[in-house]
Amino acid sequence: MFTAYEEARSWIHSRLKFGVKPGLDRMKQLMERLDHPEKKIRALHVAGTNGKGSTVAFIRSMLQEAGYTVGTFTSPYIITFNERISVNGTPITDEEWVTLVNQVKPIVEELDQTEHGQPTEFEIMTACAFLYFAAYHQVDFVIFETGLGGRYDSTNVVEPLLTVITSIGHDHMNILGNTIAEIAGEKAGIIKDGIPMVTAVTQPEALQVIRHEAERKSAPFQSLHDTCRIYNEEALPAGEQFSFKTGEKCYADIRTSLIGTHQRQNAALSILAAEWLNRENIAEISDAAIRTGLVKAAWPGRLELVQEHPPVYLDGAHNEEGIDKLTETMKQRFPDSDICVVFSALKDKPYHDMIKKLETIAHSIHFASFDFPRASLAKDLYDASEIGSKSWSEDPEQVIKLIESKKGSNDIVLITGSLYFISDIRKRML
Repeated sequence: MFTAYEEARSWIHSRLKFGVKPGLDRMKQLMERLDHPEKKIRALHVAGTNGKGSTVAFIRSMLQEAGYTVGTFTSPYIITFNERISVNGTPITDEEWVTLVNQVKPIVEELDQTEHGQPTEFEIMTACAFLYFAAYHQVDFVIFETGLGGRYDSTNVVEPLLTVITSIGHDHMNILGNTIAEIAGEKAGIIKDGIPMVTAVTQPEALQVIRHEAERKSAPFQSLHDTCRIYNEEALPAGEQFSFKTGEKCYADIRTSLIGTHQRQNAALSILAAEWLNRENIAEISDAAIRTGLVKAAWPGRLELVQEHPPVYLDGAHNEEGIDKLTETMKQRFPDSDICVVFSALKDKPYHDMIKKLETIAHSIHFASFDFPRASLAKDLYDASEIGSKSWSEDPEQVIKLIESKKGSNDIVLITGSLYFISDIRKRML
C-alpha cells in the first residue's frame, strides 16, 4: 500500500517500460475486476488527430454553464500530472491518486502473471479514471479523450452517449496506418452501435470511412462541414469570432477565448455536440450556456500567451496538420512581426516537414531538447533546418535564457513542436 503521492505516481510511471500495446483485452480484464465502472457513468467519447483537447474543453465548459458537474480524462498533461483526471476543470488531489492506485495496483499485479500480459501506464491511468468517476466523485457527465487512435485505445471500453471525431491527420503512423483512410479507420473504431456521432473531418476519403462505419453500426451520423456553415469569421485580440448555421438554427457572432483559426471549427463541432445532447434529451443546454461556455473555455498550451514582455506563446502543435494551423494563425495575427520559433519534437514525428513549415513564418529558430525518452536531439533538429538564423542547445534551460535576451525587442517567441516539450518549458517559466 502506498501512503505517499510520489510513490504512487512513480509506480504508474514504472509501467512505461511496457510501452504502447494496442488492444482492449487488458482493459476489459481490469474493468471486470473493478466491477465495471465504465458502465456506471454517462460518458462522451472524443477522438481525432488534432483538436481533441480544445473540443473537450469547449463541451465541458458549455455543460458546466448549463449547471452540470463534468469529469474529464485527458492526455498528456500540460501543468500537473493530476489534471489528466479533473472535475469541472479542477484536477484530482494527490490523496485521491493514492487511493485509486492502491485499489488498482493489486489487480494489475495479478494480471501481470496471466496470459493477458502487463497493463501499461496509460491503461492504468484510464482504469483509475473510470474508477474515480464511478465510485469516488459524483458527476453528471464524463468526457473521455482518446490517447492514441481509437479502436484499440484503452478508453474504448467506454459505452458513451455521444461520439465525437475532431479531425484526421498524419500522426502515429507507425501504429495507426500510412494513409488518411487507414488512420480514419482506427479513429472510427470508437463508433458504437446506435450511438450518435458527429465529426469535423474534412478529407473525402476519411469521411467516407467514418460514414461507412457509422452506417454499419446504425449510428446516427452528422458531418460538420457537409451540413453546417461557418461564416463571418474574425480574429479578435484575445480569441475568435464567427457565425454558425446548423440544420436547426443560426448562432450569430459566437466568441471563443481560445486563439487560432482552427478553434472556430473546434467550437462549431462542440455546438453540434450540444445540439445532439439536447435533441436526444440527454442534457439541456441553452443558447446562453453555449455562448458563455465557449467564451469561458480555457485550455493550456493552445497558442497560450504566458508572458507579455516579450510576448511568449506556447502551442502544442506536434504533427504536420497542427503546424499548418499554427502557421496559418501566426501569419494572420502577426504579419509584420519577427517571430523567434523555439522548437523541439519527438523522434517519431516528421520533424523535417514540420521545420520546413515553421521556416515560412520564422525570423529565427532555436532548437531544443528535453528530458523525455523519445525526445529528439536538438542538434539533429538543427541539422534538419535550412533557415539562416538558427541555434541549438540540448539544455532546455537555454530556452529561458533566450526569452530573457528578447526583452526590449519587438520579437514574438513561439514555443512549439511537442505537448511534452511545452509542458516542460511552461514549468520552467511559471
